[in-house]
Amino acid sequence: MSERVLVKQLQDLADGPVSVSGWVETVRDQKKVQFVILRDETGAVQLVNPATRPADPSAASGTESSQDAAALALTDLISNLATGTFLTVTGELKHDERVKLGGVEVKIGALDIAAAALPETPIAADSGLDKRMDWRFLDLRQRRNNLIFRVQTTLEHAFRSYWIERDYIEVHSPKLMASASESNAELFSLEYFEDKTAYLAQSPQFFKQMAQVAGFGKIFEIAPAFRADPSFTSRHATEFTSVDAEISWIDSHEDVARMQEELLQTAFQAVKDKHGAEIEELFGLEVQVPAIPFPRIPLAEAREIVKSRGYEVPRTDGDLDPEGERQISAYVEETYGHQFVFITDYHPEIRAFYHMRDEKTGLTKSYDLLFKGVEITTGAQREHRVDVLIEQAREKGLGAEHLDFYFDFFRYGAPPHGGFGMGLARVLMLLLGESSIREVTYLFRGPTRLAP
Repeated sequence: MSERVLVKQLQDLADGPVSVSGWVETVRDQKKVQFVILRDETGAVQLVNPATRPADPSAASGTESSQDAAALALTDLISNLATGTFLTVTGELKHDERVKLGGVEVKIGALDIAAAALPETPIAADSGLDKRMDWRFLDLRQRRNNLIFRVQTTLEHAFRSYWIERDYIEVHSPKLMASASESNAELFSLEYFEDKTAYLAQSPQFFKQMAQVAGFGKIFEIAPAFRADPSFTSRHATEFTSVDAEISWIDSHEDVARMQEELLQTAFQAVKDKHGAEIEELFGLEVQVPAIPFPRIPLAEAREIVKSRGYEVPRTDGDLDPEGERQISAYVEETYGHQFVFITDYHPEIRAFYHMRDEKTGLTKSYDLLFKGVEITTGAQREHRVDVLIEQAREKGLGAEHLDFYFDFFRYGAPPHGGFGMGLARVLMLLLGESSIREVTYLFRGPTRLAP
């Protein structure tokens, strides 16, 4: 068998023998000629076969040659191909500018079916989201969905490259924990050995901080996180990929924010450079590389701006609700022409106990980062003084029995440090203008979905 060639490589090859493999996207079975659109992971190509029918005089005479019999068999095989069938075709590559699909086509010489598909496809172009999620492995065959995960790959690679070039250490923190990483809420528990209970990690927060105490200096992690949150919104999942970083020897949360905006600018530029034209073609939008610095607005000021736009945030804890986030982001877009905004200076009541507080204002040294009206990140300087940390945990009603192992990290010295956690699917959803993280998650997990 000839060496397999990817569809994207065909345009650069000279006319001649070629072998391509993929799945059948469409078949046009005409009287005199058959066309098959074959798609692989890199694109689609037109296959063509001059049809030989039993009604032809040479075929009906009963004296057809073995060559005629083979042509009849190939025509019949193509006529019965079902959409989704995986196969390999060997044949002759020909460049022809009249061919709309890439200016090339392959004349079929032989066709080898790897696995035939059932004739009736369970989903269609107009199928609803839940139905498509039921048959996700078929839904993902679309060129548009393929692009989503190539963009995700470029995004993650750019994140890692940014950090590695700056001497960050990549860590892989455990996802099985003996106690909660932030609180006892939204935890998945499971039986562990010898009648013990383990919990799936909500975030790598404690272990990111442990790396600072261990003297690692700068670390990152891209890994799963779990939240037992019965939310059915377009931006929540029970299992998601969290993008985290933590750095030592900072002066404030501003050091974290500056690192994150540089990271996002670098990653968006990488996506635009590699996929910008295809994103514009398939998603109808232009990738905007954000200028730095991103706008910063204190929370109290943000609430006033939102109120001036005719919306009163109903939350009593002082935080913005989703509509408030949309309103402040719209204001930033109109005022600064920017899709990102840092909301800063949160009250301790609505922040985690480990966020450091400003001694003058009493507000936390923390931020939320909004992108196109949706929160994608919480970042902060952490409290590294163990006595202050313990007192802030007590204020939150968190018992030392669950957190003593964490407090131990700080009893033997700790540098000033901070970091952020960011939801990968949210960034991808907003970057591509999708309406739900289900569309950009390989296999979505929510309160009612554990399969496929």
